[in-house]
Amino acid sequence: MTFQPLPMVTDDNAPFWEGGEVGELRINRCRECRTWFHPPAPVCPECLSMNVGPEVASGRAKVAAYTINVQAWSPELEAPYVLAYVELDDQPDVRLTTRLIDCAPADVRVGMPVEVTFQAAEDIWLPLFRPVKGY
Repeated sequence: MTFQPLPMVTDDNAPFWEGGEVGELRINRCRECRTWFHPPAPVCPECLSMNVGPEVASGRAKVAAYTINVQAWSPELEAPYVLAYVELDDQPDVRLTTRLIDCAPADVRVGMPVEVTFQAAEDIWLPLFRPVKGY
């Protein structure tokens, strides 16, 4: 169970929020210039092409920044927990705000390699990240 406001699913972002059901991190990509971008949008921010759509990303990333939240805002979300900004290996300027799991907050470091995992929440799958095994 998770305590957090859940996003409104739209035609543009549905693949992102629903891909976790099959273990896929789906990020929009331009089919013309091949630029990845997030959040999902109907137009490429690089070349302005409308020939865009979701593609399966590797699911690998690096921690770019993080904060350790020690406030227990809800009984369902055990503190402390780590909120992080991760850069996708597929294209480092594509970043996601997420929660890190399976890692002691004191062990988190900028540059730490992480991989996606998903948590079901109602009818969407939240992309969370955990350290890559062996790190």
